Amino acid sequence: MRELIAEVRRTESVLVTPAAVLAQAWRGGPRHALLSRFLALPFVDVDLLTRKLWQAVGELCGRTGTSDVVDAAVVICARTRGARVVVTSDASDLRKLDDELVLRTP
Repeated sequence: MRELIAEVRRTESVLVTPAAVLAQAWRGGPRHALLSRFLALPFVDVDLLTRKLWQAVGELCGRTGTSDVVDAAVVICARTRGARVVVTSDASDLRKLDDELVLRTP
């Protein structure tokens, strides 16, 4: 992740995560001090997704026969933002949803 953050700073890019991912990962308390610091970085954005985009998430799940709306939200967020790379620890599930994404593991 440090290499990724350095790359983002160097290229003046933005890291985006759908709010659903944050909700899935967040458990509160002192365990999330590092996550809180990450979210406070000026080049990190949390994407709330609109109703229209959530509908696209559902449609993507329907087309691919999957049920994980959080994974589908990652794909829709990436597509909407024109992201070239997705950082994930769940590459096999994301690959089922979009086999053209460039996936990196943290």
